[in-house]
Amino acid sequence: GNMVEWCLPQDIDLEGVEFKSMASGSHKIQSDFIYFRKGLCFGLACFANMPVESELERGARMKSVGILSPSYTLLYRYMHFLENQVRHQLEMPGHYSHLEAFYDDKKGVLPDSKGTPSSQQPVHWLPSIHRYMYPEMKITHPAGCMSQFIKFFGEQILVLWKFALLRKRILIFSPPPVGVVCYRVYCCCCLANVSLPGLGGTVPESKPFFYVNVADIEMLETEVSYVACTTEKIFEQKRDLYDVYVDNQNVKTHHEHLQPLLKINSADKEKYRRLNDQRQMLMYSQEVGEDCSSCEEDLFILFFMEQNNRIFQTLMEVSASQDKTLTADHARGMGLDPQGDRSFLMDLLEVYGIDVMLVIDNPCCT
Repeated sequence: GNMVEWCLPQDIDLEGVEFKSMASGSHKIQSDFIYFRKGLCFGLACFANMPVESELERGARMKSVGILSPSYTLLYRYMHFLENQVRHQLEMPGHYSHLEAFYDDKKGVLPDSKGTPSSQQPVHWLPSIHRYMYPEMKITHPAGCMSQFIKFFGEQILVLWKFALLRKRILIFSPPPVGVVCYRVYCCCCLANVSLPGLGGTVPESKPFFYVNVADIEMLETEVSYVACTTEKIFEQKRDLYDVYVDNQNVKTHHEHLQPLLKINSADKEKYRRLNDQRQMLMYSQEVGEDCSSCEEDLFILFFMEQNNRIFQTLMEVSASQDKTLTADHARGMGLDPQGDRSFLMDLLEVYGIDVMLVIDNPCCT
């Protein structure tokens, strides 16, 4: 099995980290990177696999070099260092001076492992933003993962958006490499950003857990909302651990009441068209040199945040009105399909505890 061969500080609890930092099935690939969660901290590890002429090592030497931090948003800055170091460890095992120097330079005060997440500022959520984002908020390099996310899922991102907004437990399966799949976890969480003050203090946070494996089953059993990815097919059979299972581009749920959300309706198609139009305009403005500061990543995050804000602004206004009646016109004003999004709206009101009466009739059967 996997083992931790070296770490700093030496007294830190790293139980299970040897399986989080090396994805199951990694022996089939040459290199990878992996985001994961350990207690209240987040980790980034770079993995590499090198053939060796050694019977003891069964012809292959595999290592991961990783770091832990209270927040994941700055970890990508050290990706290059970790990639170099894992290669260095494969070629010169046991030489840790570069890692020691890195730790001495970067070490900070980690949160107390006995502390509860609620007693701290949440470190795993994007702060409220308005027109511009700051580079520190990005998980990846400026090339951005949102663009690949949209291209990969196409219109299905509107299905994922609804599940993310409803704070469902979303599990994404993919064989290794898992690095790009960790980015999909991040993108899923970004779909649910809302920047309106005072919205649903009792609503569970949608937590990016990044990579999980069978050693995390006990922990996942207690979670009411998360987004995670795995390389282990066994998870598909453990239906009590997730609400939504994503296999490649196939999004599915075993909950009957969530089945209607899998259908893409006319309002979803319209949103997807608008998103692509905005993307084309951004690319055009960059080509003609008008605007090089805007980034596709910002565009996607702001697109969904503004969409979410519009929905919740309307719902809160209706709940504050005298008759508290939500009509088909309200639904259209929120960019939703009055019929196709009826069950989504009903779930939304329940999850966020919004006191509104829905008066959108189901169409008569013919």
